[in-house]
Amino acid sequence: MKLLLHTCCAPCSIYPVKVLRQMNMDVMGFFYRHNIHPFQECQKREEALKLYSQSIDLKVIYQSDYKIDKFLQSVVFREQDRCRYCYYDRLKATALVAKKGKFQAFSTTLLYSKFQNHERIRKTGDAVAQKYGLTFFYHDFREGWKFGIEESKKLNMYRQQYCGCIYSEKERYFKEK
Repeated sequence: MKLLLHTCCAPCSIYPVKVLRQMNMDVMGFFYRHNIHPFQECQKREEALKLYSQSIDLKVIYQSDYKIDKFLQSVVFREQDRCRYCYYDRLKATALVAKKGKFQAFSTTLLYSKFQNHERIRKTGDAVAQKYGLTFFYHDFREGWKFGIEESKKLNMYRQQYCGCIYSEKERYFKEK
């Protein structure tokens, strides 16, 4: 099966790519960047993914623009429910690229994280897949959480400390007193 994998960052791609390849899937990555703040963080994540993907011979499609303003406009006044929009936008963008590239299915490295809402991701992925005539491939990659962390450390890979958006950055670094 030809599968396009939304890839949020290099560390989160380690285990999913390994598993998908073991399933004999033809995997290609897709780096979505509109939610990642600040831009320097986006660049660090993209550079780490480029280095890693080259080392494992993984082709990746990279967005060339940076629509952080659209992302922020879409979640303002809905900050507590921002992930719903973010999941939808990332999966929709992945599905559109997958459809254009004649992939049969798409998935996401978000399914590797124990911090993400898997049920919401699955429902969103299924809805987007139905809309665009594709298959959303769900797999619970959290089983490889520790493996991915250990591998990324062995590879001395850039490891971010928050999901990506300005709100998750605040939650990670700013603690109310």
